[in-house]
Amino acid sequence: MALFRRGGKDPATDDAVETEETVDETSTVDDEVAPSAPAEVPFERTSGPWDASEVDDDLPRVDLGAILIPGVPGMELRMEIDKATDVVSAASILLDGSSLQVQAFAAPRTEGIWDEIRAEIAESVTQQGGSADDLPGPFGRELLARLPVRTPEGRTGHRPARFLGADGPRWFVRGVMTGRAAVDPAAAVALEQLFAGIVVVRGTDARPPRDLLTLRLPGPGTPNLESAGTQVEEPVAPDFDPLTRGPEITEIR
Repeated sequence: MALFRRGGKDPATDDAVETEETVDETSTVDDEVAPSAPAEVPFERTSGPWDASEVDDDLPRVDLGAILIPGVPGMELRMEIDKATDVVSAASILLDGSSLQVQAFAAPRTEGIWDEIRAEIAESVTQQGGSADDLPGPFGRELLARLPVRTPEGRTGHRPARFLGADGPRWFVRGVMTGRAAVDPAAAVALEQLFAGIVVVRGTDARPPRDLLTLRLPGPGTPNLESAGTQVEEPVAPDFDPLTRGPEITEIR
């Protein structure tokens, strides 16, 4: 099965990737101690994404609740919404013919979960008729996958996608890069820098591992949004259809 599925495809590009979330119902909540206890970092990280407690810079970022995303000239930021629940499930950044879908999840206090999730994604891709190579990347191990798709002629083809992961203190961030950036290192640089600049606002509430951290739509009054020089398009209707063009933010700086 696929992993972390919340909502539908990104309608702006044919390179969208559908993933689904699986939660082990036997898992215990990640914080078996009081939420006010200090977070532990049982692993070393030399690059972002970063925890909110680790960042002290003036880089303009768009506030999406659980994650803060750097504003990049020319980007479009689309919020993916679960049609059944109207819950914001992911942020997708479109830039120069490529896209990066980002989601943040709760994780255990004592260990990262990317190794386990990466193996599950690889197994899911191969079971569906694709392939996945586990390779070193700028954020550690990552997957370069070839996802099976149906062509307009009715044939079976494959679409490349890069799965990035970053373990942090009690959180995990997953990115899915599609388009030119999935296969062209030069085209991937801008999205890699954006992924590295993400800040996670985990909060102190106890959550089971792999629980999706809460995202929200940015508003015109958000200071970080205004400083990034963006314009906001409001959701078009309550019955949001993920297969149609949805609320997005277009960088105009």
